[in-house]
Amino acid sequence: MLDSQNVDTPAENSHHSSKTRLIAKIGWAALIVATLYVCYFSHLGAIGFVGPDEPRYAWIARDMMESGDWVTPRLYGKPWFEKPPLLYWGAGLCFKWFGVSEAAARLPSALSALLATLALAWLALRLYGAETARWLLLLLPTTVGMIGFSHAAATDMPFSGMLTIAMVCAAVVLGLTRNEYTPILPRTPWLTLLLFGFCLGLAVLAKGPAAIILSGGAVFFWALFTKRWRDAFRLLHPVAIASFCATALPWYVLCARRNPDFFRVFIIEHNFKRFLTPEFQHIQPFWFYGPVLLVALLPWTGVAVWTAVAGIARARRSRKLSPDIVFLFSWPAVVVLFFSVSQSKLPGYVLPAMPAIGLLLTRSCTKVALERRRSFGLTLTAFALLLFAAGEFVLHGLTRLRSPAVEFTFPFAFLLLTIALLNALLAAEFSITAAWIRPLVALACVIPILSLLSLEDTLASEPFHFSSKELAVQLSHYRVPADRVFIYGGTGMKRSDRYSLNFYLHRELTDWDQNSGVEAYVVSGTNRCEQLRRQGMDCENLWHRYNPESFVTHLKPSNQ
Repeated sequence: MLDSQNVDTPAENSHHSSKTRLIAKIGWAALIVATLYVCYFSHLGAIGFVGPDEPRYAWIARDMMESGDWVTPRLYGKPWFEKPPLLYWGAGLCFKWFGVSEAAARLPSALSALLATLALAWLALRLYGAETARWLLLLLPTTVGMIGFSHAAATDMPFSGMLTIAMVCAAVVLGLTRNEYTPILPRTPWLTLLLFGFCLGLAVLAKGPAAIILSGGAVFFWALFTKRWRDAFRLLHPVAIASFCATALPWYVLCARRNPDFFRVFIIEHNFKRFLTPEFQHIQPFWFYGPVLLVALLPWTGVAVWTAVAGIARARRSRKLSPDIVFLFSWPAVVVLFFSVSQSKLPGYVLPAMPAIGLLLTRSCTKVALERRRSFGLTLTAFALLLFAAGEFVLHGLTRLRSPAVEFTFPFAFLLLTIALLNALLAAEFSITAAWIRPLVALACVIPILSLLSLEDTLASEPFHFSSKELAVQLSHYRVPADRVFIYGGTGMKRSDRYSLNFYLHRELTDWDQNSGVEAYVVSGTNRCEQLRRQGMDCENLWHRYNPESFVTHLKPSNQ
């Protein structure tokens, strides 16, 4: 006879199962929150402003905050109409609330990335269930593209974030989220239409009319392939149009009234000419965005390649795709095709394609990979071995070279080996059938990335100098008056360094006039002191960074 005390009752089993599910939910929630915070918000100010855009955008935002003029963007006191004002507004408000800093300037991009990810996770939940939504919240934020652009004071992430939310709203209006609990007679989604127009208007305020072309093109091709034109025309509901116009048009009208040349500069030069001509010197081949996407999707590039191959094979067998998959294919395809045709190409232009691609590869992991475990595991294992071999080559091969690039070999090799490990872990994750161990493997997939990002301050230190911030700090340390700092003309100093120095010194630096006869601190790309001494000038070379484009020469008038 069995001992009744050792037999669990159905009620006890149910209680134990409920407790296990609750612990699992809490664990997933904690992991997701940590991932979103570390990937999007940690170390926003780890490095100074980099590139030519960040310091200029930050200058305009600070000018708006200081002057109180939130309509006309001004760079060095002159109207500047290259981009609309959404980023400037966000950064300017963050400057006002939190003080002027790199983190405050980049906070709007981080918030945009977070909102876009949450909106897409909601869509994944409605379309494919909780598991896909959970994995999307882990895989998409940990990609290089989302991390990099969420940490940039640039217009790319606000544009992509607002466009992503608008596309999620479009999916709802198109009826893609309908299920067995949806009423048979569809109701007009007033709130969704309002939000669609509002977010599309914000996207137009972030980067311009391209938002209308990208969203409209994606919906057009979706309707073309699914033959659901009636659903597509629902997006032209008067509520959506009114919401869009109320959001986007006021600034365009006000700016055009205050600045007669606004339409010519912004619409003609920075939209049509940028797209149709190579005038802005961002010339790249047609296939440029293929490699850009492969890099942006790291460390999950192997998953993306496998998803593309498996998806094409699956489509050829079934010869029919579901409306939601057609929508998720049309969205990034239009983005990539549109900017591939453009005569001006920059990596950030393709960022609006990232969210949809992230959802596709996540869906592939949670469904197709489980059906084809062998090919999925072999593909990721092969990709991991390739990265491991590349990391070993960089670590042991390039370290023998005697050049400044050797300083970068260890971090680069470490990054490659980490990505190799992540792909091996992900291959193991979807090869495991035991449900209880999969959250632990998910944790192992994310922890290396979070740990790597936690070292960002260390990785941004010597010798990784990307900004003129350190030079500005040195000038302040030596009590150099900002109005005595000049640029040695024709030295080849990068314009990004010059713009960055302008921001930190809070003035536009001008070229040095050797006939001025005043004390000057001249920033040049090379050591000019010996040359100036031969010309009879009293000069002293003070310092230079690891980057040799930041020599500072102290010139004294002859009468001192």
